Amino acid sequence: MRTLLRLLVGLTALMLLPAASMAARPAVRADDMTLGNAKAKVVVVEYASLSCPHCAKFHNDVFPAFRKKYIDTGKVQFVYREYITGPAEIAVPATMLARCAGKDRYFQVISRVFATQDEMYRGGTVRGVHEILRREAAALGIDAAAYEACISDEAAFEALKVRLTRADEVDKVTGTPTFDVNGVRVEPPLGKEIDLAILDAAIAAALKRK
Repeated sequence: MRTLLRLLVGLTALMLLPAASMAARPAVRADDMTLGNAKAKVVVVEYASLSCPHCAKFHNDVFPAFRKKYIDTGKVQFVYREYITGPAEIAVPATMLARCAGKDRYFQVISRVFATQDEMYRGGTVRGVHEILRREAAALGIDAAAYEACISDEAAFEALKVRLTRADEVDKVTGTPTFDVNGVRVEPPLGKEIDLAILDAAIAAALKRK
């Protein structure tokens, strides 16, 4: 009886190992946009909106150092998941443009939109969004006609709505930017925005859990 019990305990432990491993490194979805080593032990997921000033601050001020330290060295796979916050007249066409640009240019569009976000908010109102987006698209080889096709693509818009619903209902995103490190939500101290030190600590904790 004792031998049988030991065998059952051992089998249970073996069955739990794959589940623990998968929980430590979440699966990347087929429609995710990613950077970095697909076999990295740590996956950092960011939910961001292209109209979000806090997201722009992260991407303009923090992301370059984060990318150099973790993505370019193969230590982290970075996943960017789109979210829409107001004003939608910035976030929606900019997101659709990024998707339309394709995987090779996706993050270039994201970077350019965040870098020019202040220009869109110039004077305290939203202005010149399409002119700015057309200009940035043209710099990447996307002409005006292609830009119009990108932002009026109904199938792409429906796919975006599916991703947003999943972010709300499955991933429980309530604002941007939101970060998950190996499936664990990163909660910065009250009143503090996500910076490199906070991500350093979250990544170190994820590696310890392994």
